[in-house]
Amino acid sequence: MKVLLAEDDEMLGELTVHLLKKKGAKSVDWVMEGEDAYDYARASFYDVIVLDWMMPNGDGVEICKKLRKNGYSGAVLMLTAKDSLSDRVEGLDAGADDYLVKPFEIEELWARLRALARRTFSPLQEEIVEFNGLKINRTSHSVCRNEEQISLTPREFELLDMLVQNRGKVLTRELIFDRIWGFDTDVSMKTIDATMKLLRKKVDADEGESLIETIRGVGYKIEKT
Repeated sequence: MKVLLAEDDEMLGELTVHLLKKKGAKSVDWVMEGEDAYDYARASFYDVIVLDWMMPNGDGVEICKKLRKNGYSGAVLMLTAKDSLSDRVEGLDAGADDYLVKPFEIEELWARLRALARRTFSPLQEEIVEFNGLKINRTSHSVCRNEEQISLTPREFELLDMLVQNRGKVLTRELIFDRIWGFDTDVSMKTIDATMKLLRKKVDADEGESLIETIRGVGYKIEKT
């Protein structure tokens, strides 16, 4: 999971970054000002953004509103000492997906982040998906391309289904690993690349250009065409 943490309290920020990584977050970028949070969010992919309410150069509510206004659709959690009902409503109305009051336990924050990441990238519940000559039956777990049946393992099917349901989006290796294998497994991250190589070989057999695009150093995607 890749997280952006916007928190102006240096001690809390350092501790939160350390504990999130210890819990299993693959990457945690930390900024201390609102405008920096906005710039980071626009420049890179994050599974979840954690915004402190009170920050210099743009508070969390202001930055959340700005992100949503400009089309940002990723998950946002508001982190604040403000705990009144009106404050919670204001934060959620600004575009936050969740709201956590300080002080908090890292176990609860981590659980909320995982839930938000799952919700953000849950596949569309289409039973049959047809795309670029590819036909995926999500009920029978069968796949064919240009009327030719393709035999996939259960994990290969999950991976292809995730890519197609999120076509047009770059899915990071960390996100794929979290969703398909889970961070608690002993499997190496290199397994993703090996599985993707086998999947690509099966899906692209005799089709010329590859359906699955590698985004070097980031992950994979299927274009929305």
